[in-house]
Amino acid sequence: MADLGRFALLGALALAVYALVSASLGARLRRPEFVRSAVRALVAAAALEGLAALLLWIALGTRDYRFAYVVTHVSNAQPLIYDLTSFWGGMEGSLLLWALLLSGYTLLAVRGIGRVRPPLVGGVTAVCAGVSTFFLFMLAFVTPPFVTVPFPPADGNGMNPLLLNPWMAIHPPTLYLGFVGLTVPFAIVAATLAAGPSGEGGVLLSRRWMLWAWYCLSMGLMFGAKWSYVVLGWGGYWAWDPVENAALMPWLVATAFLHSVQIQERREMLTKWNVVLVILAFGLSIFGTFLTRSGVLSSIHSFTQSSLGTFFLGFLALAMLVAFGLAAWRWDDLRSRNELDAAVSRESAFLLNNVLFLAVAFSVFLGTVFPIVSAVLTGRAINVGPPFFDHIVVPIAFAILLLMGIGPLIAWRRASLDSLRRDFMAPGAAGVLVGVGLLLAGMRQPGAVLVFALCGFVAATIALEFARGVRVRRAHRDETAAHALLGLIAGNRRRYGGYVVHLGILLLFCGITGSSVFATQQIVTLRPGQGAAVGEYQVRFDGLTQATQGGALSIGAQLRVFEGARDLGTFAARRNMFLATQDSTTDVVLRSTPRDDLYITLIGWTQDGRATIRLLVNPLVSWMWAGGLVLTLGAVLAMIPERRVAPDDLPVPAGALSPGRP
Repeated sequence: MADLGRFALLGALALAVYALVSASLGARLRRPEFVRSAVRALVAAAALEGLAALLLWIALGTRDYRFAYVVTHVSNAQPLIYDLTSFWGGMEGSLLLWALLLSGYTLLAVRGIGRVRPPLVGGVTAVCAGVSTFFLFMLAFVTPPFVTVPFPPADGNGMNPLLLNPWMAIHPPTLYLGFVGLTVPFAIVAATLAAGPSGEGGVLLSRRWMLWAWYCLSMGLMFGAKWSYVVLGWGGYWAWDPVENAALMPWLVATAFLHSVQIQERREMLTKWNVVLVILAFGLSIFGTFLTRSGVLSSIHSFTQSSLGTFFLGFLALAMLVAFGLAAWRWDDLRSRNELDAAVSRESAFLLNNVLFLAVAFSVFLGTVFPIVSAVLTGRAINVGPPFFDHIVVPIAFAILLLMGIGPLIAWRRASLDSLRRDFMAPGAAGVLVGVGLLLAGMRQPGAVLVFALCGFVAATIALEFARGVRVRRAHRDETAAHALLGLIAGNRRRYGGYVVHLGILLLFCGITGSSVFATQQIVTLRPGQGAAVGEYQVRFDGLTQATQGGALSIGAQLRVFEGARDLGTFAARRNMFLATQDSTTDVVLRSTPRDDLYITLIGWTQDGRATIRLLVNPLVSWMWAGGLVLTLGAVLAMIPERRVAPDDLPVPAGALSPGRP
């Protein structure tokens, strides 16, 4: 089986190299038969990659300890589901998953682009084949997954116990869907630049692919935050960890692109800027992969020290050199047909939005790589902690939140003072009312009041956009308000799906603010029968329990929880100590409501039966997870292709659904 796996990867590599050469020649010489041959080669390569993946999964599922990868990531005490998900829990398996996903994306992209822009198929195939060649080379020669051991052990090491969690099982593959998905927009733009003069640079064709990759990155980041919250036992969900930052940076650039591409579609502006954003997003996805696999930065869910870093940096440098070289070559052909007409316009708001997103991305990049830079320059790695990121990112986040409300209210090209006064009146009043109401209710934290007031302003802006659209539609059709709303969304899914995404982001802002500013914590040491209070909750400690299961010694604190006079029941906070690996995990007590989360962890215990527990009340955390669901709804709406309708079916004049249109 090991030989078959190695043969499959070598065969896939040979086919990818052939596809790269054949597609490049086909695009260059305009020989479609060469391109078709390259595509067939990639289909065969995908089949071989699928065979290799199946073999590795069989080895993991059967606990075949002849394979070094299985020995490292599987153990007899480990649940079977985590044996299977360890496929992407290690270096070799994750690279194989990357290559397999890339083959799937490539075949989907070739099929889709062949229907709308056949001349680009050769270039897109060549770029994707080039990226596949790199990853297959790594799998075949640098980190092969089918290495065997001379003396198979009776048991394996298993994964880090902290990773044995359902959220961590789905967090990495979701991020990979986003990381790998960024290859397709990059390939489209690079192929367009190489093919010849093009006014839009392939940007508009890549928009839907970028939206999908952005959504996968969003969900991957959300799943990672949930894992951190329920597993690590510190009561938080974001710590500016290098691996978190590795996924956040391309997400920020992709977010900037999804805003600025609207200007290119509407006003034929910012073409060069959007081309650069697509290239940067792909480059940051490869850079993030370098960070997590080179071992240059320490993280709980990064990989160990390896020789991959040099290869990834070399590939990244080559890809960026070729891509930016193509952009420079076609720079004059990417000139915008229109220019900025006024400083106060929707174009200006979107452009400022882009600048802010890139400022956050650069700040995160600088803080993440600073330990590497300091180690090179001074010989000592100086880590940058959360205060650095918070001091820089939080003020910019306020500005981004403000622009979320301003952008939809400003007209394209130029806004008059009368239109600004008229359009900002209701949303501005809503924001002020929220802020004043919170102050009267006793909230005294200026930052929190500002965030909630801005969220009220943005929510009112979105409600106003929906209300105006429904009113205009009902004026032209005999529909109820509900039918008009559904028809409005169905007729312009991208625009109103974007507004729904913004509502999800507002919930995220509220959840982050509430849990960051208003959290209440106590650390207490209790004897059996003693209790402690935190917020509106009272917790009574009823004693310690001890059990052994799954190769771990589990110490539990039995707790009775009350909210006022209401008995919420019995809970257990545990610490699990794995004797073989000396690792430990935490089973937290988590009671979640829309108002707040009660979060309890067992910190330590004594021989005489006392327990030290941490009691934490995190307000509005559930709003974050609800925000992820709302964001999903909006992203799905925006990704559904819109139905083409005849002009007679569209009585609403162009631009009538947005305020202040000239």
